[in-house]
Amino acid sequence: MKPANANTPHEGNDISSQGHIRILVDSFYEKVRQDSDLAPIFEEHIRDWQTHLPIMYRFWERLLFGTGTYDGNPFAKHLPLPLEKRHFESWVRLFTHTVNEHFEGPIAEKSKQLARNIAGTFQLRMGIEPENARHAIPHYSRHHI
Repeated sequence: MKPANANTPHEGNDISSQGHIRILVDSFYEKVRQDSDLAPIFEEHIRDWQTHLPIMYRFWERLLFGTGTYDGNPFAKHLPLPLEKRHFESWVRLFTHTVNEHFEGPIAEKSKQLARNIAGTFQLRMGIEPENARHAIPHYSRHHI
Protein backbone atom coordinates (compact mmCIF):
# COMPACT_ATOMS: atom_id res chain seq x y z
CA MET A 1 0.00 0.00 0.00
CA LYS A 2 1.24 3.50 -0.81
CA PRO A 3 1.94 5.64 2.25
CA ALA A 4 -0.73 8.23 2.96
CA ASN A 5 -0.04 11.72 4.22
CA ALA A 6 -1.75 15.07 4.12
CA ASN A 7 -0.90 15.49 0.43
CA THR A 8 -1.51 11.95 -0.83
CA PRO A 9 -4.84 10.11 -0.89
CA HIS A 10 -5.02 6.48 0.21
CA GLU A 11 -4.35 3.82 -2.42
CA GLY A 12 -7.42 3.13 -4.50
CA ASN A 13 -8.75 6.68 -4.40
CA ASP A 14 -9.78 8.01 -7.74
CA ILE A 15 -9.50 11.64 -8.79
CA SER A 16 -12.75 13.03 -7.45
CA SER A 17 -12.24 16.57 -6.21
CA GLN A 18 -10.52 19.88 -6.81
CA GLY A 19 -8.11 18.92 -4.04
CA HIS A 20 -7.14 15.79 -5.94
CA ILE A 21 -6.55 17.81 -9.09
CA ARG A 22 -4.33 20.14 -7.10
CA ILE A 23 -2.30 17.15 -5.81
CA LEU A 24 -1.98 15.81 -9.36
CA VAL A 25 -0.96 19.11 -10.94
CA ASP A 26 1.43 20.15 -8.16
CA SER A 27 3.12 16.73 -8.07
CA PHE A 28 3.35 16.58 -11.86
CA TYR A 29 4.93 20.01 -12.25
CA GLU A 30 7.35 19.29 -9.43
CA LYS A 31 8.59 16.36 -11.55
CA VAL A 32 8.59 18.45 -14.74
CA ARG A 33 10.73 21.12 -13.08
CA GLN A 34 13.34 18.46 -12.24
CA ASP A 35 13.29 16.68 -15.62
CA SER A 36 16.40 17.25 -17.74
CA ASP A 37 14.39 17.49 -21.00
CA LEU A 38 11.39 19.48 -19.82
CA ALA A 39 12.71 21.76 -17.07
CA PRO A 40 14.68 24.10 -19.36
CA ILE A 41 11.66 24.71 -21.60
CA PHE A 42 9.19 25.21 -18.76
CA GLU A 43 11.53 27.39 -16.70
CA GLU A 44 12.24 29.61 -19.69
CA HIS A 45 8.60 30.10 -20.66
CA ILE A 46 6.74 30.09 -17.35
CA ARG A 47 7.73 33.20 -15.46
CA ASP A 48 5.20 32.95 -12.64
CA TRP A 49 4.36 29.47 -11.34
CA GLN A 50 1.89 30.90 -8.81
CA THR A 51 -0.20 32.13 -11.75
CA HIS A 52 0.38 29.10 -14.00
CA LEU A 53 -0.61 26.36 -11.54
CA PRO A 54 -4.17 27.62 -10.91
CA ILE A 55 -4.69 27.76 -14.68
CA MET A 56 -3.67 24.09 -14.84
CA TYR A 57 -6.05 23.24 -11.97
CA ARG A 58 -8.89 24.80 -13.96
CA PHE A 59 -7.77 23.08 -17.18
CA TRP A 60 -7.85 19.59 -15.63
CA GLU A 61 -11.04 20.32 -13.71
CA ARG A 62 -12.71 21.21 -17.02
CA LEU A 63 -11.37 18.09 -18.75
CA LEU A 64 -12.06 15.60 -15.98
CA PHE A 65 -15.24 16.95 -14.40
CA GLY A 66 -16.70 19.23 -17.09
CA THR A 67 -16.69 22.08 -14.58
CA GLY A 68 -14.46 25.00 -13.85
CA THR A 69 -13.68 28.24 -15.57
CA TYR A 70 -10.87 27.29 -17.95
CA ASP A 71 -11.39 28.76 -21.41
CA GLY A 72 -7.87 29.12 -22.80
CA ASN A 73 -6.19 27.78 -25.92
CA PRO A 74 -3.46 25.39 -24.76
CA PHE A 75 -2.27 24.56 -28.28
CA ALA A 76 -1.62 28.23 -29.09
CA LYS A 77 0.47 28.52 -25.91
CA HIS A 78 2.60 25.50 -26.87
CA LEU A 79 2.99 26.17 -30.59
CA PRO A 80 5.91 28.62 -30.33
CA LEU A 81 7.86 26.38 -27.92
CA PRO A 82 10.90 24.42 -29.19
CA LEU A 83 9.22 21.06 -28.59
CA GLU A 84 10.31 17.76 -30.08
CA LYS A 85 8.90 14.24 -29.91
CA ARG A 86 11.08 13.43 -26.88
CA HIS A 87 9.51 16.28 -24.92
CA PHE A 88 6.04 14.90 -25.47
CA GLU A 89 7.21 11.40 -24.54
CA SER A 90 8.71 12.75 -21.30
CA TRP A 91 5.57 14.75 -20.54
CA VAL A 92 3.29 11.73 -20.96
CA ARG A 93 5.65 9.48 -18.99
CA LEU A 94 5.82 11.92 -16.07
CA PHE A 95 2.08 12.57 -16.12
CA THR A 96 1.27 8.86 -16.16
CA HIS A 97 3.75 8.19 -13.35
CA THR A 98 2.24 11.00 -11.27
CA VAL A 99 -1.32 9.73 -11.72
CA ASN A 100 -0.27 6.17 -10.88
CA GLU A 101 1.61 7.39 -7.82
CA HIS A 102 -1.46 9.04 -6.29
CA PHE A 103 -4.64 7.64 -7.83
CA GLU A 104 -6.39 4.69 -9.41
CA GLY A 105 -9.84 4.36 -10.88
CA PRO A 106 -11.86 5.42 -13.92
CA ILE A 107 -11.14 9.15 -13.69
CA ALA A 108 -7.42 8.46 -13.17
CA GLU A 109 -7.46 6.29 -16.30
CA LYS A 110 -9.37 8.99 -18.16
CA SER A 111 -6.74 11.57 -17.17
CA LYS A 112 -3.93 9.41 -18.55
CA GLN A 113 -5.82 8.83 -21.81
CA LEU A 114 -6.51 12.57 -22.13
CA ALA A 115 -2.81 13.30 -21.60
CA ARG A 116 -1.87 10.84 -24.36
CA ASN A 117 -4.54 12.36 -26.64
CA ILE A 118 -3.35 15.91 -25.97
CA ALA A 119 0.27 14.98 -26.65
CA GLY A 120 -0.67 13.15 -29.86
CA THR A 121 -2.89 15.94 -31.13
CA PHE A 122 -0.32 18.65 -30.38
CA GLN A 123 2.38 16.65 -32.15
CA LEU A 124 0.25 16.11 -35.24
CA ARG A 125 -0.66 19.79 -35.37
CA MET A 126 3.04 20.73 -34.94
CA GLY A 127 4.15 18.38 -37.71
CA ILE A 128 5.75 15.90 -35.33
CA GLU A 129 4.86 12.26 -35.89
CA PRO A 130 3.57 10.91 -32.57
CA GLU A 131 4.57 7.49 -31.33
CA ASN A 132 1.13 6.06 -32.12
CA ALA A 133 0.70 7.80 -35.48
CA ARG A 134 -0.72 4.69 -37.13
CA HIS A 135 -3.58 4.77 -34.68
CA ALA A 136 -3.93 8.50 -34.18
CA ILE A 137 -5.20 9.28 -37.68
CA PRO A 138 -8.46 7.57 -38.58
CA HIS A 139 -8.81 6.46 -42.17
CA TYR A 140 -12.23 7.23 -43.62
CA SER A 141 -13.71 6.05 -46.85
CA ARG A 142 -16.99 6.73 -48.64
CA HIS A 143 -16.79 3.33 -50.23
CA HIS A 144 -18.25 0.45 -48.30
CA ILE A 145 -16.33 -2.77 -48.50
